[in-house]
Amino acid sequence: MKYRKGSSLAGLKTPRSAVIVGSKVKLRGKKLSDVRNDYKWQSDPELAGLDAAPLLTSSFPAYLLDYSDGIHRPGPDRYPLAVETFDGKHIGNCTCYDIDEDKGEAQLGIMIGDRSYWDQGYGTDTVSTLVNYVFLNTDLKRIYLKTLEGNLRARKCFENCGFTPCGQLKRNNSNFILLELKRERWENQRSQS
Repeated sequence: MKYRKGSSLAGLKTPRSAVIVGSKVKLRGKKLSDVRNDYKWQSDPELAGLDAAPLLTSSFPAYLLDYSDGIHRPGPDRYPLAVETFDGKHIGNCTCYDIDEDKGEAQLGIMIGDRSYWDQGYGTDTVSTLVNYVFLNTDLKRIYLKTLEGNLRARKCFENCGFTPCGQLKRNNSNFILLELKRERWENQRSQS
């Protein structure tokens, strides 16, 4: 199924079998087979700390029940995706969420959970691929995100993708940098490349 520009959020409501292809990664709908990796990554103190996220403490069976429900009934303002290598290895996740059609904006989140793929451009390609897909297939005018002030790897990735700082946020004793990418800047970057 193809979507064209101007189709609002219909472009994000692709079938589960749809794949968004970047230069290093494929983004696809979440599957139940992703559950073990996601449980492991959300139970990892270092990964949780990089995002100031609470460490997952539930049992695997309890997590599996919630996970299955979330895959089959994602919220209307949330579009979760798995990040895969071209040979089909699940290495992380990305999400477009807090989608607000009235404001014309959405928030982006990413996590490359498999450390063997860090610092090799997989995160940057994931962000660029999702941003391109959103701007090409929706009317959204702005994509924004937050990252911990001290997460320099993430900040470098986001800035390489064209995001610029737009504010700060303090939440639960953690300092975040807010970054944004507006459609106009994205269009200018595309026309120059």
